Amino acid sequence: MPRRHLRLLAKDGAELRAGFAKIREELELPEEFPPDVQAQADQVARNGLHTSYDEVDLPFLTIDPPGSMDLDQALHIERRGSGFRVRYAIADVATFVRPAGAIDLEANRRVETLYSPDTRTPLHPPVLSEGAASLLPAEVRPALLWTIDLDSGGGRTEVEVRRAMVRSTDRLDYATAQEALDAGTADERLTLLAEVGKLREQREVDRGGVSLPIPEQEVVEQNGSFVLAYRVPLPVEGWNAQISLLTGMAAAGLMLHGEIGVLRTLPTAPPEEIRKLRRAAGVLGVEWPDGTSYAEVIRDLDPTDPKHLAFLEDATALLRGAGYTAFDGGVPDQATHAAVAAEYAHATAPLRRLVDRYVGEVCLSLCAGSDVPGWVREALPGLPQRMAESDRRAGALERECVALMEAVVLSPSVGEVFEAAVVDVHDKGGGIVQLSDPAVRGECEGELPLGERVRVRLEEADVSRRRVRFALA
Repeated sequence: MPRRHLRLLAKDGAELRAGFAKIREELELPEEFPPDVQAQADQVARNGLHTSYDEVDLPFLTIDPPGSMDLDQALHIERRGSGFRVRYAIADVATFVRPAGAIDLEANRRVETLYSPDTRTPLHPPVLSEGAASLLPAEVRPALLWTIDLDSGGGRTEVEVRRAMVRSTDRLDYATAQEALDAGTADERLTLLAEVGKLREQREVDRGGVSLPIPEQEVVEQNGSFVLAYRVPLPVEGWNAQISLLTGMAAAGLMLHGEIGVLRTLPTAPPEEIRKLRRAAGVLGVEWPDGTSYAEVIRDLDPTDPKHLAFLEDATALLRGAGYTAFDGGVPDQATHAAVAAEYAHATAPLRRLVDRYVGEVCLSLCAGSDVPGWVREALPGLPQRMAESDRRAGALERECVALMEAVVLSPSVGEVFEAAVVDVHDKGGGIVQLSDPAVRGECEGELPLGERVRVRLEEADVSRRRVRFALA
C-alpha cells in the first residue's frame, strides 16, 4: 500500500518534535552510528574512489524534493534516431561498503532510511549518503550507469549497466523543473524527460498498470499554530518516477534471464476483492463500465472529489501484500508486480534502501558475463524477510507520526464543527471521515453515508494518546 509522504514545514514545533522523538524511541529506531561504523565511513569518504570508465562529460541532472542531500539518481536523456537513449546514474554504494565490514553490518541492521516529518534515520552515515556517495552537483562520483535505449513509442530495446564516473551539472527540485517546463524555458534534458515520461505513462496504461494519486501531507506552522494540508504531486514527479520504474523493470528482466536476483512482487488481487471494490463503486456512484479494469477506473478519478477519495481508500486494499522474492537457479512462480503489471525490482535507491545495492551488483555481473559475488549470493535468501520487517516498522512510524500531527493540529479545536467526507464505514457503525480543512482523517461516530459530505464535531484530540475522534453533527 502506498505510504503518505510527510513533511514538517515549521520553524519550531517543539511539541511535535518531542512527540516524533518519543515515537522513534518507542519503535527503537537507531540514533547515532556506532563509532566503528562512523570511523570506517569517514575513512572511505576521505580516500575517494575511481573506476576506469568515464562519463563525466555527460551533463547529468538530478530532480529531488527541496533540500535533499542523499541523491541516488542522476538523469540524462538524448534522442537516438527516432527513439531515445536514457542514461540513469545510480549511486554506487557497494564501492564504498566492504562486505561484512562495519558499514555493511550496520546497514543490514537498519535496512532502509526511515522518514519522520522532522528528520530521517539514515541507512548509511551521512558522510557517505549525503556526501561522498551522493550524486551532488559538480562532484565527480562513482555510479552504476544504466544505458537504456527506447524506440519511438517508449519501448525498451537495449539495456546495459556498468560502473562509471559521472558528474551532475544541475540539481533541481520538482517545482523548479515543472516551472521551467510550463514556461517553455526547460532545456532538452527536461523536455525529453516530459516526452519519454508521457510515453512510458501510456505504456503503463496499455499493460494495465496502476498508480494511486496519493497526495503529500504537510504540517505547516502559521502564526504560532499548525495547519495540515495536502499537496498534489506535479506532472514532472510522475515522469521522473517513470524513469525509475523503467530501470527497475530492466533490472528485473536481467535477473530473470540470469535466474538470480530479488524482485519486488505483488500478487494479482483475488476476484472477491475486485467484486468488493466494484460494489463500493456502485454505492459511491463511481462509474465502472463492464469490461473496464479497476486500473482504468482509478486513472480517471479526482482525489478532491469525496466519492472518488472514498473509492481510492477502498482501492488501496488491492495493493496490500507487496513483498520481495529472492531466487537463485530457476525463476519464481510469482514474479510480477500487479500494480506495475510487469516484472519489477527495486534498483534505484541504494543510498536509502538495502535491497537495491544487491540488485545492482547482480545486474552488473550479469551484464559483464561474470559470476555474481559470493557475498551477494549468500545474502539473497534473507533479504525478503529483512525488507518486510523494515517495511512494517516504516509503516508504524508513519501511522504514529500522522496520528500525532493530527492531534496536535486539532487540539485547540475540540467542540468545533468541520466539513468532511465519509471515506469508509464500519460494519458496527461509525467510520472514517476526511476533513476538507485541515487535511485530517479520523474516526467518527454515527450513521455515516459513504462518499457523502457531512458536518462533524471534534469530540477528542488527545496528543498524549495520538487520538482524534469525531461525531456526526
